[in-house]
Amino acid sequence: MKITTWNVNSLTARLQHVLDWTQANPVDVLCLQELKLTDDKFPLDALRDAGYQHCAVFGQKTYNGVAVLSRFPVRDVVKNINGFADEHARLLSVTIDAPQGAVRVVNGYFVNGQAPGTDKFAYKMKWLTGLREHVRAELAVNDKTVLLGDFNIAPEDRDSFDPEGLRETIHHTSEEREHFRGLTALGLADSFRLFEQPEKSFSWWDYRMLGYQKNRGLRIDHILVSELLKAQVKACSIDRVPRKWDKPSDHAPVTVELH
Repeated sequence: MKITTWNVNSLTARLQHVLDWTQANPVDVLCLQELKLTDDKFPLDALRDAGYQHCAVFGQKTYNGVAVLSRFPVRDVVKNINGFADEHARLLSVTIDAPQGAVRVVNGYFVNGQAPGTDKFAYKMKWLTGLREHVRAELAVNDKTVLLGDFNIAPEDRDSFDPEGLRETIHHTSEEREHFRGLTALGLADSFRLFEQPEKSFSWWDYRMLGYQKNRGLRIDHILVSELLKAQVKACSIDRVPRKWDKPSDHAPVTVELH
């Protein structure tokens, strides 16, 4: 079973990229972030034709938006964080009835936060606190859980092209990294770090200043798996290929393979 997370930075603009990539990489579950469209504008027919018969969508005009596309049945859909009032479409929790058994997938477009000391950063801290409790509750009833998405956090120095120059700036702050560790402390493992990986492995590159060409990137797209799934993880990789395409998303897809 292959599960992918990909911030597409507008599904309207990147639909053909998604179709082309899934044709070459027919993953079982595709979790998208930053749809930037409302549910009624979601290209359901095109994605069903691509093999994703089961789709859960939580869209929003212009900003945010998340979706889970699956080749297997989807049920028990929960939008946003339980007990946390939020006007933004950022989180979608679903159960995938895969042949190997049910898997709970929590797909998130985490708050960016702008900069430490701002209202948006304070919102990020509150959102992350709420998320931890949401995930704690999910794990209590779903021992096979995957938390994935655009975390907007580079959890370690090796996840940044310039850890010293960017230290304590957004995505690199001690507070954000502490929240990431708080999630792993619930019993979740960073599937990418279960394996030896090339140095300077990133999933996001700025459009500006030849960010991709110079590999000035960050690893901020993550797939965390619960303890029961950890032993089933056979691979986790970042596919840089779509970042080279014409008018790409600034993020690359990240895929975990479970056996």
